[in-house]
Amino acid sequence: MTDATILSATDGAITTITLHRPDALNALTPPMLRSLEAALQRAADDDAVSVVVLTGEGRAFSAGVDLKALASAGVSDGDVSTELNDAARAVTTLLSTMPKVAIAKVNGFCFTGALELALACDLVVCAEEAKLGDTHAKFGLRPTWGMSQRLITLVGVARARELSYTARTFTGAEAAAIGLAASAVPAAELDDHVSALAASIAENSAGSIAAYKDLYAAALDRGLTDGLDYEATTSYRIADAGDRVSGFGS
Repeated sequence: MTDATILSATDGAITTITLHRPDALNALTPPMLRSLEAALQRAADDDAVSVVVLTGEGRAFSAGVDLKALASAGVSDGDVSTELNDAARAVTTLLSTMPKVAIAKVNGFCFTGALELALACDLVVCAEEAKLGDTHAKFGLRPTWGMSQRLITLVGVARARELSYTARTFTGAEAAAIGLAASAVPAAELDDHVSALAASIAENSAGSIAAYKDLYAAALDRGLTDGLDYEATTSYRIADAGDRVSGFGS
């Protein structure tokens, strides 16, 4: 499935969705975010898909919100427009809740709103040379797509404050070192690395993975005591459990 700004291709159980405005460093606009939501929803609804890889074309994952779109929509007290917020939150909600593993393949520049999209994924994998940053403060903006809540769960409060308050750029290698990314590899190896990672996930039970995704979300939302109760009392449909267990060792 293709359109002007979003490319989507499925190979077996893996769907790759590519932000495709390379001449604009894949900068985000409301129509582009709505197209991204539609592509993600198709993957979420496809029972044959278990992994979704989100990446960008060219030199960037995404440079963040298109500043022309931002200027056109307007900013009030550092908050971007309702149009941008609604479109972006629909995307981050899908990435974080759909019963598929979402992998952000950060191939290049990844700033601010784009970083918020990446943080909504289950795993972030970076090129070591990639450049990332939370630059809200450089532009007099405040986060509205999840940065303040998700960043601290990955890197801790002190590091999150330092990154946001300074608005500094950091590399993909540092992102992995501080726990924001699951791994970082040289740019030339990124495609093969992510392909192997996605394939290793897709080999496992899609039902089990969906259950894990929900349970890890509950752990973050509920704390240990309520999370343990949720794990013990929540049921999931995992259709291949019997076949996988009976086939073990055969």
